[in-house]
Amino acid sequence: MEKKTYRLFKKIFETLKPPPDLTLSQWADKYRRLSSEASAEPGKWRTDKCPYQREIMDAITNINIKKVVVMSAAQVGKTDAMILNPIGYYVHYEPAPIMVIQPTIKLAEGFSKERLSPMIRDTPVLTERINDGSRSSGNTIEQKVFPGGHITMVGANSPVGLRSRPIRILLCDEIDAYPASAGSEGDPLLLASKRQTTFWNKKQIDISTPTIKGMSRIEVEYENSSKGEWNVPCPHCGELQPLKWANVKFDKENLNKIEYICEKCGAIASEVEWKEKFTEGKFVHENAENPVKGFHLNTLGSTMTTWREVVEKFLLANEERKKGNVELMKVWINTEMGETWEEEGEKLEEDDLIKRCQMYNCEVPQGVMYLTAGVDTQDDRFEVEVVGWGVEHESWGIKYSVLYGNLDQEEVWQDLDLFLDQTFTRQDGIKMKIRCTCMDSGGHYTNKVYKFCKQRFNRNIFAIKGGSESTAAYIQKPTKNNREKAYLFTLGVDTGKSLLMGRLKVEEEGPGYCHFPRDPGTGYDKKYFEGLTSEKKVLRYKKGRPYFTWELAKAHKRNEALDCRNYASAAIEITGLPLKKQDEQQQQQKKTVKRRRRRTGGIA
Repeated sequence: MEKKTYRLFKKIFETLKPPPDLTLSQWADKYRRLSSEASAEPGKWRTDKCPYQREIMDAITNINIKKVVVMSAAQVGKTDAMILNPIGYYVHYEPAPIMVIQPTIKLAEGFSKERLSPMIRDTPVLTERINDGSRSSGNTIEQKVFPGGHITMVGANSPVGLRSRPIRILLCDEIDAYPASAGSEGDPLLLASKRQTTFWNKKQIDISTPTIKGMSRIEVEYENSSKGEWNVPCPHCGELQPLKWANVKFDKENLNKIEYICEKCGAIASEVEWKEKFTEGKFVHENAENPVKGFHLNTLGSTMTTWREVVEKFLLANEERKKGNVELMKVWINTEMGETWEEEGEKLEEDDLIKRCQMYNCEVPQGVMYLTAGVDTQDDRFEVEVVGWGVEHESWGIKYSVLYGNLDQEEVWQDLDLFLDQTFTRQDGIKMKIRCTCMDSGGHYTNKVYKFCKQRFNRNIFAIKGGSESTAAYIQKPTKNNREKAYLFTLGVDTGKSLLMGRLKVEEEGPGYCHFPRDPGTGYDKKYFEGLTSEKKVLRYKKGRPYFTWELAKAHKRNEALDCRNYASAAIEITGLPLKKQDEQQQQQKKTVKRRRRRTGGIA
């Protein structure tokens, strides 16, 4: 009898005994299993494959740390290590109410179905605790229940989800993509953090790839943290240092050999040699005493991608930047370097562009492949610019005209029609017509603009209006939701102006460069260049959130020239015409013919 009682109590005490202390990285190495849907190497988790993840993960489960901030490049395994692993740890080891915030409800649902459910299915200790496949369990896409807690997944755009219930573990993913306000209820991060007030052992993890300097949430969080930077030892001298892009050495003509120069001893070593030392790396914290632990690393320090991939993306972005398109470089800085992009707020000076003017000695220079036009509509006039386009968006200003008249009368509309229907002669004698026109319809004689454009649909004359979002796509899908049922394109005018300003800064003739004529009668006088450079990009705040917008500089009152060039630029994008060298176009045409033959059984 005594032996039976002893065995019974022994079993009870073993069951009630608290689990041994494990850090998050130790838990992951012991229990976590990677799913085939989310990993090229499914199976047992190994923190040593990505050494930089260890300190971050262990900070998350350190009882003395309430908040962890991770500002990093894209390909470092953030979701698995810093969102999914903590979920697994707290479900299995320290049950608690958990909330995962994604930028939108749709992304939250995708995270649940594509990342969380496979982890639950393939990690046995989680399968035992979460009955994810049973409808009777009460589990849904947005919520998983387990003994002692639940996992709730919400979108930052959902005020109801953010204020629904008390939360101890708050996992905030890609916070730079969160809206400024959850509906009308304020900052989503603040709303969610209020759910933690009842817990003494609360934990918040903020994770994101950064975006624009001065507008990035994660940058603000990181700057107010311990500011830990991932450092690795030099293969030669052993000195710890962060990996910086400036020290990467490569020949763009031969990317088979990419090396890194040590900042301490100057020795040059290969990627393989540096990465062999990653297991000896560590985060060096600028403000080590700060209770908020912050971590930063770029893709050079990642084991999940190669330096060659980083360099290839840089070269592509740099080529686009030379053409005046900085968008790819912005993405590269954010996603590869894990740094904010600093927007240039200054404006161009008209005198710099006036100096660029040259004598064409012809209507249309030889490099022009297509003509487009932009029309700005005012109460007493139309202002029109015709622009020529060459290889890779090299452009030539052809003609700028102001057509005065009473827009209530038909005469000025007829003048505009004749202007847009005229023929221009290229230097080699080729006759050219305007291939596409974008005409402003916002605020001045809107219905008459719609009617004018609809009647000239066969000449690709389209009504446009400016979008209100500063980050809207340049060209958006056209609609016919107007009285005249005319095609109407909504333009992201701020996006277009940023693209145009980038091109105007290109200083070497070639891709993206903007030419202007000095020839008499073309309309490119000082007033035109004052209008073209009339606006500057400025930082403004709305409901406490920063955003960039284009505004008139105090010295200027008119911006019609800028709008006309913006509309003419949109017109070439709407046409979809190829802006490539002739031999490249021919190769593309041959490929198109081959594809057609394959689809049609040999008929081109």
